[in-house]
Amino acid sequence: MRDLPASSRDPVPPTVTHDVRANDLVPTQFAASLARMLIERGLDPAQSTQAAGIGFDVLDPAAPGYLGEIPALAYSRLYRRVMTALQDETFGLRRDVGMRPGAFRMMCYCLLGCANLARAIARICEFHQVFYYGQMDMRLVREGESARFEIVVSPRARAVDCGAGTAVPMSSAAAACALSMWHRFFGWLVGHPLPLDRVELSGSPPANLARYRQLFNCELQFGVAIPAFVFPADFLAYPLVHNEDSLRDFLRTAPYQLLTMPADPGKQRLVDQVRALIGHDFSRGFPSFERITELLHMSAPTLRRRLKREGTTFQELKDSCRREAAIDYLNRPELSITDVAILMGFTDPSAFYRSFKKWTGMTPGEHRALEAR
Repeated sequence: MRDLPASSRDPVPPTVTHDVRANDLVPTQFAASLARMLIERGLDPAQSTQAAGIGFDVLDPAAPGYLGEIPALAYSRLYRRVMTALQDETFGLRRDVGMRPGAFRMMCYCLLGCANLARAIARICEFHQVFYYGQMDMRLVREGESARFEIVVSPRARAVDCGAGTAVPMSSAAAACALSMWHRFFGWLVGHPLPLDRVELSGSPPANLARYRQLFNCELQFGVAIPAFVFPADFLAYPLVHNEDSLRDFLRTAPYQLLTMPADPGKQRLVDQVRALIGHDFSRGFPSFERITELLHMSAPTLRRRLKREGTTFQELKDSCRREAAIDYLNRPELSITDVAILMGFTDPSAFYRSFKKWTGMTPGEHRALEAR
């Protein structure tokens, strides 16, 4: 099996071991679906999963250290690496013509002029008809007071090479992953999570069915021919709330922001929203407090008050996200500590030293020495 291209290889970041909330977890089966796509292209998935901070074989539930769920941040890292390694945003749905990275970004910018969610979904469907050449279509169907979003994959596109051209339906994990991403993306477009009436998945019910119910917070059906989710049609009239600036912020951290969005509109904590907007990539700057208030359509006093109610402050969230990003960078041996300071947005390395010690209780050098043992 071939190694990943050099551009896709990174030193292994630390495996995430701190406690995370249920909303920050995704089923390991989602990661397994990405790993299988690499295998189909003759690539070794172990490099990507390890570099994403996943310390076990996602394809083997009996593997030492196997967990049924992984942190959303680890899945987000893996998602980006697979996209880069395959150079194909279809993730292997088309074996003859791929959709190169950047297509999703272009589609997002094409949505900005849409008046409401209905028009945005229609444009997404048109986009996929063009780029997937009929291999995968998306459809929006109105059913009285409900709206139904479907993902239709052709038998040839979803076929696995079984030696006899046998078509194998999309697994429930692959269908759930795709539907979950689109559900959250639609909610992000209108600035409000979409409540779901029902989710229909191909394949058999998974072992961790409870986690799937938590992902969607609605009735689940399995064994259907066409994966879909159903939501109140009233939301189709909701206007899109984003502009080029907020879209740029979203793309900087995608898909992490989507993965941490709750399916239940009543359970979306402000802390989760702010952490997602801050992200973990500060190489292009750090979103200011004022910028966060604009993105949340909230006044500064209101944001401070609501964060205090949830037991934190913007500075604490900022330090937490920076600490996680700094640790990831420091575990890349090709980067000097000065390089890490610059990537973290510090113009003065000594300021980074002081900040890192405040966050972790040790200097950057001490952290590296500890990790090297």
